[in-house]
Amino acid sequence: MNGAPIAWLGRPVLFAGLEHTEQLDYRAHLVVHGGLPAMSADELADLAENVNLRGRGGAGFPFARKLRAVVKAAARRRSRPVVVVNGTEGEPSCLKDAALLLRTPHLVVDGALLAADALDADQVVLGVTRADTEQSLRTALAERRAMPLPVNVVRLPERFVSGEGSALARGITSGIALPRGGGVRTSDSGVGGLPTLLSNAETYAQLAVAARLGALPYRENGLPSEPGTVLLTLAGSQVVESPTGVPLVELLGMFGMEIGQGVLVGGYHGKWLTPEAAAKAVVSRQSFQSLGGALGAGAILPLPPTTCPLGEALRVARWMADETAGQCGPCYLGLPALVKALEGVVRGGGRPALDAVESRMRAVTGRGACSHPDAASRFVASAMEVFDEDLQLHAYQYGCGRSVQDVLPMPVVESAGTIVVDWTLCEAHGLCTSVLPEVISLEADGFPAAGVMPVPPQLLQQAARAVDRCPALALRIQ
Repeated sequence: MNGAPIAWLGRPVLFAGLEHTEQLDYRAHLVVHGGLPAMSADELADLAENVNLRGRGGAGFPFARKLRAVVKAAARRRSRPVVVVNGTEGEPSCLKDAALLLRTPHLVVDGALLAADALDADQVVLGVTRADTEQSLRTALAERRAMPLPVNVVRLPERFVSGEGSALARGITSGIALPRGGGVRTSDSGVGGLPTLLSNAETYAQLAVAARLGALPYRENGLPSEPGTVLLTLAGSQVVESPTGVPLVELLGMFGMEIGQGVLVGGYHGKWLTPEAAAKAVVSRQSFQSLGGALGAGAILPLPPTTCPLGEALRVARWMADETAGQCGPCYLGLPALVKALEGVVRGGGRPALDAVESRMRAVTGRGACSHPDAASRFVASAMEVFDEDLQLHAYQYGCGRSVQDVLPMPVVESAGTIVVDWTLCEAHGLCTSVLPEVISLEADGFPAAGVMPVPPQLLQQAARAVDRCPALALRIQ
């Protein structure tokens, strides 16, 4: 994963200068991209609006609206905001931000500093989860020497939930990377309770490119409605910079891939496209949405004809259930129940199993502290719709006859298991953390900071002792 190859179609923009080198140091970066202009907040927002710059982390929120919201919040509260780069990228099907942070980190830092200068920000924080991206950013900052304001790199736990906006802000503030819930926007109250401009690493890189080129030259690439380029991760292994508007089938063909049984677009929080829809799609947010998909964070995963589609979907659903923050029922209880129901369908459970899946999806939708349970439910629903023929074969007959070939990428498991808290039993005795402080930390109220915690192999025996020590029998190892 660390050495994922990169490629570009047409003239590279984000990856400019990497034709002849593995990584751009600061001097090479300035030779390729030039100096960074100074811009006011209004100028920066106008530029982002002109090129229709949207967040590249999944939600696709307009960057100009986010920037203006931070300006208003800072003025209202008479405080200086914080600029945060989300480089966590916790999904195993997506490598584009890692490619940026490892190959051309200065472009990401440029975008963050540009926004910070426009906002008169108090500080810039670069949030990551990987050791290699952390080191790459620290090296890049050392190459710059003098900085106009404090710029810090913060490494958070390598979990999917760490990339959720409020979880990232909370993790930077307190070290506890859990979603906050409650509907409070980071633009109003983020890091340290301050107004926070939080966006994805690619978004800041695109901002730095647009500021240097200007709106009109930037718009020379891509579609008029969605100008510029986009970073895509193909099949979890190949990072590509492509102008918008390229036919999806041609893009896959350039890298020896085919549509197969369908294409998952937008990653594990995205949706499946049927082969017919994928054949019509072009690389664009609007095109994918019109065909029932989503661009999301740019992960594109074609499913070959030799693997069982429902078995692959079940693997992903299990992973998403395991990635729950463990702090609200729809995630902690609902997603495992959804996985169990889907297992029943795959094993031939008939109509009762299908009804159970429908019931579990309704139970988790719209009720979580973040969007994770909704997205997991949406992924399962999309798989059931696109692979309906296989669904019927599994539910009512003897399956589709294909083995599960583990095509959809999963992270390498580095733990012996997970320790799980049953919140209905936990009484905040705190004895568990005295036995297993490397894994379990406590909130100010005495309760564990997370409901699901990975346990490294070397600490499995200690984890078993922590389970035994719990007077309320609120812990288990799975």
